[in-house]
Amino acid sequence: MSTQYQQVKQAAAYIRERTSLVPKVVLVLGSGLGDYADRMQQAQVISYEQIPGFPISTVKEHKAKLILGTLFDVPVAIMQGRYHYYEGYTQQQITLPIRVLRALGAEILCLTNASGGINLSFEPGDLMMIDDHINFSGVSPLIGENVEEQGLRFPDMSMAYDKTLKQCLLRAAEKSGVDLKRGVYMMYTGPQFETPAEIRFGRAIGADAAGMSTVPEVIVGRHCGFRICGVSCITNMAAGILDQPLSHIEVTETALKVKDQFAALIDAFLREVKEA
Repeated sequence: MSTQYQQVKQAAAYIRERTSLVPKVVLVLGSGLGDYADRMQQAQVISYEQIPGFPISTVKEHKAKLILGTLFDVPVAIMQGRYHYYEGYTQQQITLPIRVLRALGAEILCLTNASGGINLSFEPGDLMMIDDHINFSGVSPLIGENVEEQGLRFPDMSMAYDKTLKQCLLRAAEKSGVDLKRGVYMMYTGPQFETPAEIRFGRAIGADAAGMSTVPEVIVGRHCGFRICGVSCITNMAAGILDQPLSHIEVTETALKVKDQFAALIDAFLREVKEA
């Protein structure tokens, strides 16, 4: 039995000892979006550092808490912050929570992130449904031993983002009055922001937004059987588009400005997936 598989089982057992809730939906909250977790009802809060095998989070804005409870009568697990490849962990380590939540019985994985706009028609504050992604990290979290109990050796990624969940997001956007864009998300490793040349390359190969997360979670989520959707908050225009430097402060500030819009979209999405 692989060490990682043992870690997944130990972490899942630890969480089960603290809650009887079996989540249907997992929400991963990216930079500036963590406040959405405050809406949870009957919440059970567990710090990541308490869960066996979970790495230590090093990104200050991420609260590093797992919150289990209900929203609109839907059992939900919220990851209030995530791990990133640039923190120095392997992609296997940063995606461990995804496997643990699947082991707890979760079925739907909704990923959010803050990203830079590559598509010239986007503006800071836009929300974009992820239609597909480009893995520019040069690494896969599935490299190494494959555990058959967790998934196939060669998982299909042709429909990584679930068609039914996309329709749920589009209906949710219409009902909540959100102008939801659509596009391709491209993962760069970070932690440095991309160069203008890297962004031009991304646009040339079909990317609409750039970020430093999400893709490893999608790959592992598909590997272990999640149905997946994702939303990017376009917090800034990527390098070279505007004549100004990039900063993480701008990322966080823009995400906070659109948090009500984002919350309305996720509220409506949860109502849509109640029977999905």
